Amino acid sequence: MFRAIANTFANCFKIPELKSRIIFTLLLLGICRVMAWITIPGLNGAELMKYFEKNAETLGSSILGMYSLFTGGALQHCAVGSLGIMPYITATIIIQLMTAVVPQLSKLAREEGGRAKLIQYGRCLTVILCLGHGTLMALTWEHPEKLPKFTGTLVLEENLWWYRIQTVLILTTGTLLLMWLGEQITERGIGNGVSLVITIGIVADLPSAVQAAYVMFTPHGGAERQFNLFHGVALVFLLLAVVAGVVAVTQAQRKIPVQYAQRMVGRKVYAGQSSFMPLRVNYAGVMPIIFASAILMFPSKICYLLSNLKSMKFFADIGRQLEQGHLVYYVLYSMMILFFSYFWVATQFNEIQIADDLKKHGGYIPGVRPGQQTSDYLHRAMSRITLAGAIFLTVIAIVPSLLGQVFLIPQAVTRFFGGTSILITVGVLLDTMRQMESHLLMRHYDGFLKKGRIRGRFT
Repeated sequence: MFRAIANTFANCFKIPELKSRIIFTLLLLGICRVMAWITIPGLNGAELMKYFEKNAETLGSSILGMYSLFTGGALQHCAVGSLGIMPYITATIIIQLMTAVVPQLSKLAREEGGRAKLIQYGRCLTVILCLGHGTLMALTWEHPEKLPKFTGTLVLEENLWWYRIQTVLILTTGTLLLMWLGEQITERGIGNGVSLVITIGIVADLPSAVQAAYVMFTPHGGAERQFNLFHGVALVFLLLAVVAGVVAVTQAQRKIPVQYAQRMVGRKVYAGQSSFMPLRVNYAGVMPIIFASAILMFPSKICYLLSNLKSMKFFADIGRQLEQGHLVYYVLYSMMILFFSYFWVATQFNEIQIADDLKKHGGYIPGVRPGQQTSDYLHRAMSRITLAGAIFLTVIAIVPSLLGQVFLIPQAVTRFFGGTSILITVGVLLDTMRQMESHLLMRHYDGFLKKGRIRGRFT
């Protein structure tokens, strides 16, 4: 099997166009990694890096650690790419949600050239978000004492106003450059550029995870080793099971049969056709986990703040229960993932428009009347499969926390056993392999599987 995969990768470089696309993609991703190491002038990035290394376990599950993960460690170095590509992702999500609820944007999306206009709106919104977020980040670096257990100074520039303007402009430019590189990869390279930029940042933490795993199985500091060979085999099998589950659910679809009636266009008569409508089980992707994690970061902090202001122990107890590792946190986390899974489907999957489009083109689902009944049928089908996808997302999201809490596995290792990291990485790699496979099959080469194609559904 491994020889076949190696031969397939070798065949990729035998096709001139695919070879140039792969090399182009790797070069641009290399530039993205360089941006995560170039420190912004006037900042002491080494001091912040030491702080992250000393408090890796505490910061790993915080919003600061999560953001550092998506930036590929750029935040730890006070680097040019410290904002990462997330402002562009946020702007794109906001435009998508507004398109679903604002009639003018919804109409614009259906017009010719409307999608290009929405992309321009997203870019403009990205600049606004970068300016706001960059200002907050510059002020945070200016007052690092607000970070828990931080001692030292990050700002080396004496003129604070010059430092603020310079830092905000550099951070904004860095994000816009990452956005442009991602779009260039999508257009001239292989795979989805923006997703690959995020993925390469996540994979960049893999060496530190390997090092942490090595420390787990070797004695250090005069103490005995924490885990034995049996634990190592169990972790490998768990990793394989998680990756296999993510691949299976990411690719899983339910096929809704669609029949097109015979119709006449001009003097030509087109016979009826049978087709299917694929409904993805994990329609929302990784978005419910991101939304739930981001929202649950704030209630505990607010409760602790109220406890300090009002001197009420009641708020401190609530804040403690809302922290990761407690039952209340896991229950709320699971419920919010379920809620956002259905919320994303409700805003992005328009069964009424799909039913109208089928009716206009003479298509119908066998046994279901066109129009309202088709819409109701699609709504019920999507609700059922969304429940399965949401339960799967909940399990994948909780696995890293349980591994760290129950078995005391370092956060650097557990993040690759579930959560956003594994979902984004596996999804992006599958999409990239699918595009490479299409180039191979056009030149009559075998794909990554024996049958020459990647399965996109379960039968």
